[in-house]
Amino acid sequence: MNFTLTEIGASTIFALAVLHTFSTSYFEALAKSHRRHAGLWHLLGEVEIVFGFWAAILIVFLALVDNLEIARYYASSRNFTEALFVFAIMVVAGSKPILNFVTHILHAIGKILQTVLRTKSTPTLYFLTLSITPVLGSFITEAAAMTLAAFLLRDLVYRHSCSKLMLFGTLGVLFVNISIGGTLTNFAAPPVLMVASTWNWDSAFMMSHFGIESCIAILINALLITLLLRKEFVEPQSETRPDITPLTVTLVHLLFLVGVVVFAHDPVIFMWLLLFFIGYTTAYPKYQSPLILREALLVGFFLAGLIVLGGLQEWWLQPILQNMSPTAVFYGALGLTALTDNAALTYLGSLVTGTSLEFKLALVGGAVAGGGLTVIANAPNPAGLAILRPYFPNAAVSAGMLLLAAIPPTLVTILAYRFL
Repeated sequence: MNFTLTEIGASTIFALAVLHTFSTSYFEALAKSHRRHAGLWHLLGEVEIVFGFWAAILIVFLALVDNLEIARYYASSRNFTEALFVFAIMVVAGSKPILNFVTHILHAIGKILQTVLRTKSTPTLYFLTLSITPVLGSFITEAAAMTLAAFLLRDLVYRHSCSKLMLFGTLGVLFVNISIGGTLTNFAAPPVLMVASTWNWDSAFMMSHFGIESCIAILINALLITLLLRKEFVEPQSETRPDITPLTVTLVHLLFLVGVVVFAHDPVIFMWLLLFFIGYTTAYPKYQSPLILREALLVGFFLAGLIVLGGLQEWWLQPILQNMSPTAVFYGALGLTALTDNAALTYLGSLVTGTSLEFKLALVGGAVAGGGLTVIANAPNPAGLAILRPYFPNAAVSAGMLLLAAIPPTLVTILAYRFL
């Protein structure tokens, strides 16, 4: 394996960034014990800041080791469309009329299930949020589904006093189910999107090779966590109904959402739609809530940093993938996804020529199966984290606890993908 000083340095910085994501709770503790520089420690304790921070260090490193022109060229050659798209879709999907629309649908389905199965409202809605919303991600994109599910779970359970099991168990299942829920089509999941055109995979292909297995795993994961937490759910004192939004307002918001999804590969268009959307919500504030601009910006910053850092990891990732059997590729991709974005992993795999269909299916299957193990494993994960993190102790999410919580639903996904 040939490598340069630049590649070694870039991978070292990337490794430090990954280590930093597992240490954010330590920096939050420093912010409390060292008040003089509390602002700095709190900044370094923000998970969404980590990769952007280390990406800046990488650019400085490139400027020192090579030269400023190379550093500038490398930064400008990165494709930030995905980061911009997640920012735009979070703002639109997180708007009050969209959330009300989805909540009305879930309440309607929940009423039917409650009548048939004689279940309580909170666990029923909890199950539906963790099962239907991830599948919805195959049509409105994973980022939008993550945003919607996180807001619904926030209002359903996270606003109440939660045990650690509920805090992390819910987050682990949410991340895993969202990661595999986008595999029913060829455009919704970032790791699928990276290879679909290269390998000529259409939505019919995705449905036939991943659809049934993904749906089964999602239902099992949602059902198991609902049964496990059944004694912890808090029923509302009185029947709560989503706010009623005028149909015209809801339709306008849905049109903006569809527009951003349809033009997901055209940043000029979807960013124009976003600005137009912000203008619309400002002009008609009566049925709006504050847009989640700060959270969306932080997530976009996180993904942009990951794009910058991940661009120089090809030298070690690709040779590893080339020398693996399909079975080894599945488990290798699953493990590597915990350390790097699964979209970057499948993209590097698509560069390997002469691979079999079994290799390709194993690569994508492993990448999406491991998409819930860490915050950086799947692009929409930071979006969910940004919404739910304030409800964790000290507003810090332990990467180790998240990993442990994501292992059971990941194992269910492995069984579904490998044996069904």
